[in-house]
Amino acid sequence: MNKAIIAARQFIPYGESNIGVEEYGRGIIHDTYLVTPGNGADRFILQRLNTSIFLNPQAVMHNLQVVCDHIEKRMQLGNSGIDAAWQMLHAIPARDGRYLFIDADGDFWRALSFIQGAVSLEQISGPAAAREVGRALGTFHLLVSDLDPELLHETLPGFHNVEQYLEHYAAVATETGDESEAGRFCQRFIEERQDWAPVLENARRDNLLRLRVIHGDPKITNIMVDRVTGKAVSIIDLDTVMPGLVLYDIGDCLRSCCNPSGEEVTDLAGVLFDPDRCESVLSGYADAAPGVLRHEDFDFLYDAIRLIPFELGLRFYADFLAGDVYFKVRNRGHNIERAMVQFKLVASIEEQEDRLRMIIANYRALSMTGRS
Repeated sequence: MNKAIIAARQFIPYGESNIGVEEYGRGIIHDTYLVTPGNGADRFILQRLNTSIFLNPQAVMHNLQVVCDHIEKRMQLGNSGIDAAWQMLHAIPARDGRYLFIDADGDFWRALSFIQGAVSLEQISGPAAAREVGRALGTFHLLVSDLDPELLHETLPGFHNVEQYLEHYAAVATETGDESEAGRFCQRFIEERQDWAPVLENARRDNLLRLRVIHGDPKITNIMVDRVTGKAVSIIDLDTVMPGLVLYDIGDCLRSCCNPSGEEVTDLAGVLFDPDRCESVLSGYADAAPGVLRHEDFDFLYDAIRLIPFELGLRFYADFLAGDVYFKVRNRGHNIERAMVQFKLVASIEEQEDRLRMIIANYRALSMTGRS
């Protein structure tokens, strides 16, 4: 905590000594704190970046500033079609004018604005909340739809390239045996789907899907909703904003929203993909982002819904085999438990393929006619 206090002081005026610093949120990558200046100034978020994952912090901050500046300019036009309550976070410069502070140990720290009057969405309480999640992601996609992806760095090269994850898994599986019952299940599950898994990357190489600006991690806890109205007012955690396929975002959003049991459970009996929630999320997305998805995107939307939980389950299991070096864990078996949840979600999606394709067809018709 002393390191956090020292870092926090770099982002407030000289002479201000009375500040409050407390751990904030439940992120599994960075160390995050809420800073309350004693002089009555606005609270802000302080983060120590995990540079073992984000190897180029300057690129992360470049992308964040480019995206936030672009969105701010669009919103200032007044005709963006965006709700006036929508807020976009921004980076706060340190005393020296830079957006990163490097401490004596070489750790990178940054400060971000705090979204006022809002809380992170922890769970989906019903169709209205699911619609708000879709509306938040759609709002973000609409606001960056005219931003050239070539202006951004790839902060995590191959972040959604499942082929790279399969190669990594194959390497660590060769080095580290796992004969547990859960391990054998994961191995069979991966083997049965590994030939199908590159479906979106194949479509990109065939020029059926094109790179655009994506959020990269639109899980529900990155959606901020108004404390009173429950309406989405922001989407946070922009470290993974980069060039990518919008279908990766939509698939990840649905993965996060449509499992009523949540991701951190050990009882797999209740893990399932809720098609009604899926329909609500897509409805909210259509309201916020008419025309953002193209015909070709709809052709691969079911694949995206199925792929993202498979990809995440693969990453969790590979990290378990590698010794839990990427994701924060509470015990040695945490990552394999997470993998099992994601694979159970994939199985539920596959069992409901016909229903999900019907929902997608209806959503496609509404989007193409401009109604939702």
